[in-house]
Amino acid sequence: MERKHHDRKNKTRLHIAVAALSVTVVMAGICGGVFFTGDGGRGAQEELLVRYMEQIERQDYEEMYRMTDPAHSAYADKEAFIKRNSAIYEGIEVKDIRVEITEHDRKKNRKNEGEPDAVAYRMSFDTIAGRLHLDNEMYFTDTENGYKILWNDGLIFPELTSEDKVRIEPHPAVRGKILDRNDRMLAGQGTASSVGLVPGKLADRETAFRQLSELLDMDSETIRNCLDASWVKEDSFVPVKTIPKVSELDLMALKPREKVLAEKARQDALLAIPGVMISDVEVRTYPFGAAAGHLTGYVGNVTAEDLEEHAGEGYSENSVIGRSGLEGLFEKELKGMDGCSIYIERKDGRKKSVLANLPVQNGQDIRLTIDAQLQESLYEQFREDPGCSAAMDPYSGEVLALVSTPSFDSNDFILGLSDARWNSLNEDERKPLLNRFRQIWCPGSTFKPVIAAIGLKTGTVSWQEDFGNVGLSWQKDDSWGDYYVTTLHAYEPVTMENALIYSDNIYFAKAALKIGADALERELNTMGFGEQMPFDIEMPPSQFSNAEHIESEIQLADSGYGQGQVLVNPLHMASLYTAFCNEGNVLKPRLVYEKEAGGNGAGGGKSAGSEDEEHETEENENGTEQSGNTGAEIWLPQIFSGETAAQVLEGMKKVVNNPEGTGYAAHREDIVLAGKTGTAEIKTSVEDTEGTEIGWFAVFTAEKDAEDPLLIVSMVENVKEIGGSGYVVHKDRSVLDAYWGSGQHN
Repeated sequence: MERKHHDRKNKTRLHIAVAALSVTVVMAGICGGVFFTGDGGRGAQEELLVRYMEQIERQDYEEMYRMTDPAHSAYADKEAFIKRNSAIYEGIEVKDIRVEITEHDRKKNRKNEGEPDAVAYRMSFDTIAGRLHLDNEMYFTDTENGYKILWNDGLIFPELTSEDKVRIEPHPAVRGKILDRNDRMLAGQGTASSVGLVPGKLADRETAFRQLSELLDMDSETIRNCLDASWVKEDSFVPVKTIPKVSELDLMALKPREKVLAEKARQDALLAIPGVMISDVEVRTYPFGAAAGHLTGYVGNVTAEDLEEHAGEGYSENSVIGRSGLEGLFEKELKGMDGCSIYIERKDGRKKSVLANLPVQNGQDIRLTIDAQLQESLYEQFREDPGCSAAMDPYSGEVLALVSTPSFDSNDFILGLSDARWNSLNEDERKPLLNRFRQIWCPGSTFKPVIAAIGLKTGTVSWQEDFGNVGLSWQKDDSWGDYYVTTLHAYEPVTMENALIYSDNIYFAKAALKIGADALERELNTMGFGEQMPFDIEMPPSQFSNAEHIESEIQLADSGYGQGQVLVNPLHMASLYTAFCNEGNVLKPRLVYEKEAGGNGAGGGKSAGSEDEEHETEENENGTEQSGNTGAEIWLPQIFSGETAAQVLEGMKKVVNNPEGTGYAAHREDIVLAGKTGTAEIKTSVEDTEGTEIGWFAVFTAEKDAEDPLLIVSMVENVKEIGGSGYVVHKDRSVLDAYWGSGQHN
């Protein structure tokens, strides 16, 4: 059995159906299985036919051979018979054979009295190219040992002769692309360079192996083993390793990156080795590399375990499968289904006839709401910092970026990671393989607007109430022992607006105590705490306590300024902030792009709860509400009132636009922004003075008519010695400048 492969490695792709399934035989015009009538001789021939077909599925070719009359058949040699039948039947993966006897008595059709007896039948069976139907005849001779089959190649397929070959031609499915909202490719087909050896042109093998080992970061023994494969001939091209392709456009760029020039120098050195060749090869490629590594993930070759786990889903030894990120999430849509055709080939190589054809089904392209340029901009700003960012359109819920830093380049997993590179990724103390946007973190002061809104909603805190200036440290009473809540700024009056501007921990600790543990837990539960977010990528649920409830007064006070045991996922935080833009409604974050779905600017519509039209919502099939004017889905309706949202929003505007505000460094003259900074202390105990700090900045366009609306929540670990949350503010300011243009600051 021979196969033709296109753009594939020359691997055997035989799936042998071991299970012996029963052959269904139906007599023409009779229901309920085989029913033999007429003379015993004729019934014996039909029974022999049935038993022969049963052995095909059992792969008992020796038994099939015993049923033939070798002296009068095409194959007198048993081994040749077995080789021919097994190669074809197992190669095309025959199973579920069904036979219908179509003619019982052929005596009247004989030209000569000595013509052998025959039974006509209709046969069908499944193959790797679909179900195949054929009409055929089986001839018999009457020997002293009973009837025997007169075998020839036509019993396999009527048109098949001994000089013909049965070929399988695979038609591999093209894996779908992953695209951003503007059709920029995040993952898709690309070209790499395959470095290989031509054995006959090697001048000095040992020297070549040593040079290749150094240039390709491979073990010499691995390279030597490549040449020891049984198929290798002196003029064969033997692939050794796949490396990045350096195009002319890369080299013609005005400012070629050092990495491109270094790769070009390496390939020149490789080509200088006698016997080395470099050719193009198609691979899965990730144009944005590490900027989207955690988002896109990567694919890998299927393993035996994969084939077992995904049996019947169209995978073969040559397939790839999504290993992480969106490649894994959308595997079913991206993979497509391979096609193939089975045909008979003449001795001269010409195609004789097509027996079966299974059309290829290419994978679907997945278009995301992601803005690849924003994704890359956030990555470039924070690439050296352990942290993450989530960006959304606050009026449509479309997720514009999900970044985790430091990162990895998905292309490295396609081309093959060396042991040294793999170890460096695993041993790096910054943990580049950790996807930080899929974790929960202590939110610090970015949680204060949520507490402010809860206080206003429950009526336990008012906008104008002055809590009084108590200095820079405070405790409720002596029952707290040595524990004090501290803050950085003294100011008056101590109202909610000023507490947001100055990010006053003491104010929000007092506010949390006024709200009370029961009410705070109840309100946070309505905000999605403790539950899975309705999002394509699974995110861990946010929490307000390590236990079922807030267990102490100090924990409650600390929760008021985003510490204690409060942990929030960055995308959940971004989603909660959409409530301040949409009259108290939290929008459902969306990742798959829908052209008609709204959003102002990038999404092309109005905000949920726009004042220009009456706000109408309706339940969709997922239980979320859908805005009547935008297509933006509401995940958590009315977690607080529009009036409350507007009040807290005013305070958040001043965080960025008041010179005293902690986020003033991001202030712009052209766009009204709102936001909140945050610094969370991470300590092992109250007494810990060596703890680290997490820096946060949440910033968003605060007006519904903004041309390009944007909400960013960024987090950086270990900001204690580099400027606290101010470090994150300046980084995000650079991202906003790239997004909207710079030159609009004071």
